[in-house]
Amino acid sequence: MDRIDEKILQTLSVNGRISNLDLADRVGLSPSACLRRVQELERNGTITGYRAVLNPEATGVGFVAYVTVGLSEHSKAAQEGFERAMAPLPEVRECHNITGAVEYLLRVESRDLASYKRFHTEQLGVLPQVRQITTHVVMGSPKDERA
Repeated sequence: MDRIDEKILQTLSVNGRISNLDLADRVGLSPSACLRRVQELERNGTITGYRAVLNPEATGVGFVAYVTVGLSEHSKAAQEGFERAMAPLPEVRECHNITGAVEYLLRVESRDLASYKRFHTEQLGVLPQVRQITTHVVMGSPKDERA
């Protein structure tokens, strides 16, 4: 990876819908050379996908929280069971296995506090792997570069 690839990645991370012509102009390449580089970055797994950034209010999300989860036992089976349980839950937008006092950090989005409470008590709280749940409510996001 060279300086031009880095510039391509930085530009695409800000605007994944930029045309190849505009991208080529911004990074100082011909359109065909730029397209070849982008395709190689996709092929080698540096670029793993493109996605839309959604407006939470427009999609009915009024409550966002980061939730730490401690497991009842420190085993591969407990981790795999917990991860399988998280995969289909639409409220769980991110699930990270982390180090420290707890095993997981979740980003949870729901319509409102009442729907989060239902998720907390009826889905997360009933899992046999779960020992501890701590909720950190997002009050604002002055910087958010997830895309």
